[in-house]
Amino acid sequence: MKQHQYHVTVQHLADAKGNPSTYDENIEFNVGNHDDIFKIVERLTAAEFFDEETTKAFAIGLKLFLEVMLMHRDHILFKDLEPAILQFMKNMKQQVKQRAELNAR
Repeated sequence: MKQHQYHVTVQHLADAKGNPSTYDENIEFNVGNHDDIFKIVERLTAAEFFDEETTKAFAIGLKLFLEVMLMHRDHILFKDLEPAILQFMKNMKQQVKQRAELNAR
């Protein structure tokens, strides 16, 4: 399957109490995805479900998770989750479309 290629970096800035991070290294990895994540972030930003930072986290987290689920769809971890995810994606796409139509008016 052809995929867009991404490099992901996660940098720990502070702990839950606001103390500066004690981690010396970031988590970094390369990953592929069948979707253009940048376009998805644009669509979700336009739909205005969340603020800009939350939208980025939501879109990227969701797409990374769903790609793993897609690649390992027969894995026992995803057995019970798949029907709910399919319905969630259908509903989300419908909401994005509706919001786009409203914003176009």
